Amino acid sequence: MPEDPMLAHLAEVGTHNAEALDDVADLVLACIRAEGLVLTAGAGHSLAAVAETFFRAGGLACVHPLYHEDLQVFGSTRRAVESERRPGLARGVFGQLRLSGHDVLFLFSNSGVNHYPVELAIAAIDAGCPVVAVTSLAATTAAPRRAGSTVAQNSTIVLDTLTEPGDVSYPEKNAVTASLSSLSNVYLWNQVLVRLFDRAERDGFALPLWRSSNVEGGDEANALLIERYGPRIPPLS
Repeated sequence: MPEDPMLAHLAEVGTHNAEALDDVADLVLACIRAEGLVLTAGAGHSLAAVAETFFRAGGLACVHPLYHEDLQVFGSTRRAVESERRPGLARGVFGQLRLSGHDVLFLFSNSGVNHYPVELAIAAIDAGCPVVAVTSLAATTAAPRRAGSTVAQNSTIVLDTLTEPGDVSYPEKNAVTASLSSLSNVYLWNQVLVRLFDRAERDGFALPLWRSSNVEGGDEANALLIERYGPRIPPLS
């Protein structure tokens, strides 16, 4: 059988980002040790990646998702597109946070050029909060500069999803379907978790990880994490 192009893509993403992933894992471990929060953000379909980071079995309990109702596609696709390109929205969202001084922002944005993600990255950097950009440098290069700069230009570390402009991959010539950005986002996030676990175990440090609610003791363990982080992460309440 021919090699699955999607699996091949993920393998390439892992190899390409190996060094950056190590740096991100070090950054996040320092954040958690200092009782900081991992902030995660995106817009449109990048919100699928944000959902994957939050209240997820095996995921970090110290994740604070940043969100605005206008950015999700289910209420109105037109509103979602317009809101991501609206100047000023990101400053309002970020301004509601109480930063600890030890937080890290993960920003998922495939093209990395619209006002919301760019301005969110700038707001975080201005506040002294490191930014991990999960983006496609190829897509950014091909996209119009709507916000004057890009997410990648306003980040601390870039994780490159390697998706092509247009975010489709099949067929190989004249691709029209099979978007890869969401797969790449989730893959990179889980690669961070794997590296983070290995570092924490090496240091004898217990990560605050959610358990499945459908295994014995899961609800009880999660209740303790909600008690710990709920006062700082409103969506956990």
